[in-house]
Amino acid sequence: MKPLKPFIIFVKLSRESMAFAFQSITVNKMRTFLSLFGITIGIFAIISVFTILDSLERNVRNSLESLGDNVVYVQKWPWSMGGEYPWWKYMNRPQPSLEDLATIRTSSTLAQATSFMVGFNSLISFERNSAPRTTVLAVTESYEEIRSFDVQEGRYFSPFDLNNGRRVTIIGNQLAQELFAGKNPIGQIIKLSGFNVEVIGVLKREGQSAIGDDSHDELAIIPASFARSIIDFRRVGPTIMVKAKQGIPAEELIDELRGIMRSSRRLKPIEDDDFALNQVSTLKDGIDNIFRMINIAGWIIGGFSILVGGFGIANIMFVSVKERTNIIGIQKALGAKNSFILVQFLYESVLLSLMGGTIGLIFIFIGTTLVSNLSEFTITLTADNIILGLMVSAIIGVVSGYAPAWKASRLSPVEAINTKA
Repeated sequence: MKPLKPFIIFVKLSRESMAFAFQSITVNKMRTFLSLFGITIGIFAIISVFTILDSLERNVRNSLESLGDNVVYVQKWPWSMGGEYPWWKYMNRPQPSLEDLATIRTSSTLAQATSFMVGFNSLISFERNSAPRTTVLAVTESYEEIRSFDVQEGRYFSPFDLNNGRRVTIIGNQLAQELFAGKNPIGQIIKLSGFNVEVIGVLKREGQSAIGDDSHDELAIIPASFARSIIDFRRVGPTIMVKAKQGIPAEELIDELRGIMRSSRRLKPIEDDDFALNQVSTLKDGIDNIFRMINIAGWIIGGFSILVGGFGIANIMFVSVKERTNIIGIQKALGAKNSFILVQFLYESVLLSLMGGTIGLIFIFIGTTLVSNLSEFTITLTADNIILGLMVSAIIGVVSGYAPAWKASRLSPVEAINTKA
């Protein structure tokens, strides 16, 4: 029993302190409300910032993952995430071509799939419905192996469609709704850049993308062999996508592609590359730095709100000590130790802070639910942010309440009893 005795005493002390704290909170309702209001605003501010940032970051990363970690993009322009961007060096570079694609396919030993992609804007119409400046993607074979999407209705391109320039298209879910308004799109003929084009498939809805044009919902996909009769590929910025074989690091594929492209374009050893080899990790590194800085700013902004709430609790706890000085004296005269008085007021401070933080989290949950239901952007209050909010609340309660609690625990019983409230 002796080893359990300190634990039993601690439990009794905690229970009695909690009872005193709860009684003080329920008796002084206005003071409690003011204390809760400050912490509620503080927790609401800081956790709201982190919740929005977490949701935005998750959306961005999911969008980037759809591009593929093991995919290299051969392009004219490099992706840049800050610093000086010497665009004048890249202006006169040649665009990637179908000939470059053929060279990569015959020379690469590390590539699992390669595809040519070019995007342009076009008016698409069906009967009286039209979608001006719709993004049209012209692709070659293996595009479906590199980019992730699902065909909801109809079918994907056959090799015959891709190689013979058939006037067929696969459209996004949102575009299908705009053009056909409930009709079955499969087999219908639409106008695309003045050409009659048959709809052979509709893609499954993906939702809004955090990186802009990554979603397939509002675009049309056509074979590149057909697109050559519509546009000049050299004027619209094509891309060659190369997916590495399983287990092959993207860095090895990049080294191989650099050698293939330099040899194909007959570049001398002293000459710079006249092409760019981009990969998603470049964007991810830049995004990591951006969100790191935003998180620091979020802590600073939210920290001021929490600080104001903490000062509010400290002030009200000093008032509480002042009002209960006689009671503290009586408790000490009856044998209450300094630790009991200290814990009693700390419990009250932490309880106030936790209640305020919980209310703030409830408001955030209501707000995130409304935003997610009323818009395509999903915001989720995660368990990590809930725990963070409660931990911050508890810490603020301890820090704000310690000075008043310490002052109360050091009061002399005789002086405390004789003090007029």
